[in-house]
Amino acid sequence: MTPLSGLRVADFTVHAAGPFCTHMLSQLGAEVIKVETALRPDIFRKSHAVYGRKGPATFDQVSSNKLSVRLNLKHPDGIALAKRLVAVSDVAAESFRAGVMERLGLSYDDLRAARPDIVMVSVSSSGQTGPESHFAGYAPLFGAWGGLGHLSGHADGPPVEMRHVMDHSVGMNAALATMAALLQRRRTGRGCHVDVAAREVASSLVGDALVAASAGITVERMGNGDLRRAPHGLYPTRDPDRWLAIAVANDAQWCALAMLMDQADLASDPRYATETARHANSATLDPLIANWSRQSTGEQLAASLQSAGIPAHLSWAASDIVSDPHLRARGAILDVTETGGATRAAVGRVARFSGDDTPGITQGTPTLGGAESYVYGELLGLSDTDISALVADRAIY
Repeated sequence: MTPLSGLRVADFTVHAAGPFCTHMLSQLGAEVIKVETALRPDIFRKSHAVYGRKGPATFDQVSSNKLSVRLNLKHPDGIALAKRLVAVSDVAAESFRAGVMERLGLSYDDLRAARPDIVMVSVSSSGQTGPESHFAGYAPLFGAWGGLGHLSGHADGPPVEMRHVMDHSVGMNAALATMAALLQRRRTGRGCHVDVAAREVASSLVGDALVAASAGITVERMGNGDLRRAPHGLYPTRDPDRWLAIAVANDAQWCALAMLMDQADLASDPRYATETARHANSATLDPLIANWSRQSTGEQLAASLQSAGIPAHLSWAASDIVSDPHLRARGAILDVTETGGATRAAVGRVARFSGDDTPGITQGTPTLGGAESYVYGELLGLSDTDISALVADRAIY
């Protein structure tokens, strides 16, 4: 039995941050019912030209395992049906702009009237309160707004835009907060409204920089460098766009690297003989490493460096991860079958639980409204005639 078996989530989230929260809950065994409408489908059901993707890869990832129902939240009967769904759920999750759920008639107080101990999770750009709570935003803005983007990138370049890693960080924090609220409900019998602000999640990831700034210290971008170690970074290999990560932690590892490079004299060169010297002269050291590394394949270099006790590994592309036998053996990467029979790789859950060998993903991307017979019929007790009438009136649409 999975850890969250028996837990039900009414999922009103859209895009990526909120859906990733509910996706994580679904991987742990929760039944997640995604509420959608044909009037305004989740934008991530579409292809993403801006990300260079021909298909809706993001939606496939964050919606696997979920059930889908159509529900028109602009229709009073649709709102009434949403409340009935919440009444049989443990969690209601949403990721609209602050105030939207209240205007729809689905505020926390409204949902508590349907189920007094409901845990409501709201994921938004700036939170449900405060002078900027009305601001909308997407992943690149979260990272920029929270200070993470300013610290990412090379010293001689601009800040680097944070994309899906920001959405997923927000979703993970929201999932953690949801579990805390559910634990509190078990202890007290009371529900809770969980308010997650994406920009605050970004700031939580740069806490060390915020502490430094509060002490008057300016923190600069340093690319792939390290505050102490050198060489430390990504270096080219013989293969195009195939990069090798090397992190030399001490003088012994540096001597071993110099020997592998057939440049033993570098180990005693006063510019590089000590950790402090190497770090101070990294501008001349890094080209030496790059000139050596680009002569061989990444696989060869990684094996040689690891054998010599030097931390190193290829910077893997998605294709490496999907085909990795170790991750396959652990179920971290598994295959799912979509409606229609197509098979694709999916990312499994990131934790293992003793006594539970079920996969983190049990089904592929849901079709729009594909679970309505179960949700509206079996779960909510509507007859076929009732459902047909709501469809005809476009409350279910």
